[in-house]
Amino acid sequence: MNINQIDMFAEAARDLLADQCTPQVVRAIEAGGRHSLAAGALWAQLEATGLADAMLGEAQGGAGLGLGEAFGVLEQCGAHALPLPLAETMVARAWLAQAGAALPAGRIVLARGELVGDGGVQCALVRGAHLADAVLVQTGADCRLLPVDGAQAGPQAHAQDAALAWSGEQLRAAPVLALPGAQDLRTLQAAVVAAQMAGALGSVFRRTLQYANERQQFGRPIGKFQAIQHQLAVMSEHVFAARMAAQLGCSGAAPLPDRLRVATAKARCSEAALAVAEMAHAIHGAIGFTEEYDLQLFTRRLHAWRQTAGSEAYWQRVAGQALLEHHGLTLDLLRRITDVDTVA
Repeated sequence: MNINQIDMFAEAARDLLADQCTPQVVRAIEAGGRHSLAAGALWAQLEATGLADAMLGEAQGGAGLGLGEAFGVLEQCGAHALPLPLAETMVARAWLAQAGAALPAGRIVLARGELVGDGGVQCALVRGAHLADAVLVQTGADCRLLPVDGAQAGPQAHAQDAALAWSGEQLRAAPVLALPGAQDLRTLQAAVVAAQMAGALGSVFRRTLQYANERQQFGRPIGKFQAIQHQLAVMSEHVFAARMAAQLGCSGAAPLPDRLRVATAKARCSEAALAVAEMAHAIHGAIGFTEEYDLQLFTRRLHAWRQTAGSEAYWQRVAGQALLEHHGLTLDLLRRITDVDTVA
């Protein structure tokens, strides 16, 4: 697939989300959950464009995008604070197809679970649980696709998240799927989250830059003050470095990413999330924290995504372990991370 075709998918996602995923729609879906009219209408639009199936092969009705080729679509999900799990559904359907499993309709999120004494499984945290129809759950080396309806749900800090548990009977009714290539589902989820973080970071920076150029104090825009200019410069460094890292994390044609590149991507994006959100709110002042102001739609997601699929500390340990186990020049390991044939 050539670069123009890849850009076409990213542009389609951007145009659709800019028109259909407005801040008002985001708030309506967050308030109403997966059964709300707003959620149903937006998901129908996403399915109609073929975006949810874009990573499936052409024989299965998709476009055959690899993870790197789908980066632009994943990024747009974050750039528009999309509350529905389009990004996770895309990669989950691609992974299920590779595993030879039946492809379900509806929205899918990813999670790790633990087997419990009665033979069931429990997920301490499922991001977007109340906006999904099913959860692709990894327990050890096995995965199962489990329905959200019928699961025992517990509350989490974010209203759209939940702790979910399924009984042994429910678990036995779901086919066991082996992970291709002994992959960790957390690695796949981290790559997807990093791409969405890159999009959200860009939106936060652009909104903050616009605010700094419009907000007047002492007769001139606050963006003219040196202290604000310094904060904006630091923000831009974080945003663009995080985007480059996220692209590397998704690079390659296969739907399953390179773990070391993902470690670099997720660690860098999680670091940037904390710094960029802090500076954005410092520049905006109190208005940035209000429910009515759109900035918090993005910074809330950045804080949640920072911890999703492992924080920067977790992935820094993964990268550090790879460095300790590497035989040869450190530069060779860096080249392995950064030298790719094609980066989206």
